[in-house]
Amino acid sequence: MYTEILPELIIKNDKKAILLVADGVAGCTVNGITELDAATTPNLDALAAESSLGLHYPVGYGITPGSGPGHLALFGYDPIKNQIGRGVLEAFGVGMDVPPGHLALRGNFATLKDGIIVDRRADRISTEKNLELVQRITEDFAEIDGVRVEIKTVKEHRFAVVFHGVVLFDNVTDADPLKDNLPPVKAVPRDKASVRSAYTINNFIERVTRLLANEEKANTCLLRGASNLPDIQNFEDRTGLRGQAIAAYPMYKGLARLVKMVTPDGLNEIEKEVEHLKKTFKKDLDFHFVHYKPTDSSGEDGDFDKKVAAIEAFDKIIPDVLETNPDVLVITGDHSTPSSLSGHGWHGVPVLIHGEYAFADDAKRFTERSAANHGILGHIPGQAIMMYILANCGRLSKFGA
Repeated sequence: MYTEILPELIIKNDKKAILLVADGVAGCTVNGITELDAATTPNLDALAAESSLGLHYPVGYGITPGSGPGHLALFGYDPIKNQIGRGVLEAFGVGMDVPPGHLALRGNFATLKDGIIVDRRADRISTEKNLELVQRITEDFAEIDGVRVEIKTVKEHRFAVVFHGVVLFDNVTDADPLKDNLPPVKAVPRDKASVRSAYTINNFIERVTRLLANEEKANTCLLRGASNLPDIQNFEDRTGLRGQAIAAYPMYKGLARLVKMVTPDGLNEIEKEVEHLKKTFKKDLDFHFVHYKPTDSSGEDGDFDKKVAAIEAFDKIIPDVLETNPDVLVITGDHSTPSSLSGHGWHGVPVLIHGEYAFADDAKRFTERSAANHGILGHIPGQAIMMYILANCGRLSKFGA
């Protein structure tokens, strides 16, 4: 893609940009409207009237992206050429080390009943309960047939695990049915080199299930996103921007750490994230990524009204973000999470670009419909957003004679 010509075009200056991401903000219509249509968003709408809007597609038309590929595209990387497993991102996000050849996975505690996974998220057990379970697992076994096991709590039902000590390849299927009310599935190797990886994953789940058999909710676990450390260019070398990622959830921090962005800790609420943004905006940083999660989690819960409320809460932070007076502000999502699907979707995601040189089009609301019908950006690939950020910051020179 044209991002390959970036190194020869990049110009250094003091312009600053903010990428504000409402995770999974886009939806699809329920009774003719989306959650963005239904939400009362005076701040987003006022900004939309002064900005360029459009719809972006994180990976490609009709393709449902995971959060990793969705954010990778927003950072200006081709998510197909740079495929990063969720396990590495989760592990990096909680500060675990994943040396080359070691295997990282993302885990869920889950509820098993009569041979069926009835709740993949174990009723979203508390993080405190998760810490207790991880401690029990750590004390019960430290290795599996010569493979050292490192496990760490992420949040609520989620944990990360890294298998150390021998070379383990990541070409295995997920040991996760991915939906409730289905039987457990085993990891299956896709090639001979990954046979031991699948064996280790399945053994880990069997041992955890035996250990937690008397737990009411979290009595088994699921593992997915098996991944080795990828070879990926760091963000500043790629874009010329010194970047900061302000996020509460480890996965997003993990991706940012992987591409060598600054990643502050201890920011567990959007209000704290915005406060940190305001404190650090004038420091030696060019690009600030700020992440908001509730729009995604409410969509995954299948709760239309809750997602509407999450969007309205997101709208309330816009004035505080604008107080930083960025040269360029981009507001978008990493993918759609329609409550009607209770999961990620393939739908176009509204994107808003605000800045001195951004064309104020005829879109008057930050919604899918307004962006599609009246947005000057049209329908664009997710990677294009970073190109627009650089261009609107005056950080790209002319191409060719």
